[in-house]
Amino acid sequence: MAETDGKAAEAPKKSGKMKTLVLVIGGIVLLLGGGLGAGLYAAQSGLIGGGAATTAHAPDVPQLVPKSEEKRVAIGGDGEGGHGEGGGETHGAPTGVGGDKYASNYYAMDKEFTSNLRDSVHFIQVGLAVSTPYDDRVLESLKTHEIAVRSAVLMALGDTPEDEVFSMQGKRKLQKRLRDSINHTLEQKEGFGGIGNVYFTNFVVQ
Repeated sequence: MAETDGKAAEAPKKSGKMKTLVLVIGGIVLLLGGGLGAGLYAAQSGLIGGGAATTAHAPDVPQLVPKSEEKRVAIGGDGEGGHGEGGGETHGAPTGVGGDKYASNYYAMDKEFTSNLRDSVHFIQVGLAVSTPYDDRVLESLKTHEIAVRSAVLMALGDTPEDEVFSMQGKRKLQKRLRDSINHTLEQKEGFGGIGNVYFTNFVVQ
């Protein structure tokens, strides 16, 4: 009888030890599982974040061309009124100390512009060339939308007062207005202007 009671007393002790052991193992598993889960989450977040940073590209717009990669383009200068692709290009043009930081790509527009002046009996006839410090996409955009650009230039010329075309200061103001008109047109069509300067290749007032 005493032996039976001893076994009965020993059974609850073993049961209590088993419960304690199960709880300890369960706690370890939970801790390990939590740590592993946190590690995986952090790693995944890092991968996602890294992937987003890696795949985030700058907008696809024309890029500035360093002076060391300078290329001058004389489009329309092939003697036949065409665009003369490559006819007047020079690569790696020598550069001195100072000057512009970026290269200049030039484009001479084929046809001259003729327009009346604002509130005047005179009219103006100009030849235009433009330059850009950006890559060839700006000039390609200009060629693509040349009809719209020519219209904008003619409207700007037609809104030019007479006294502006007889002074050097007035001509510089006109250059800036023409540049802004061209850039505004390209921004409307392509979302990017890029024309840095406008030059007169011919300038006649009659």
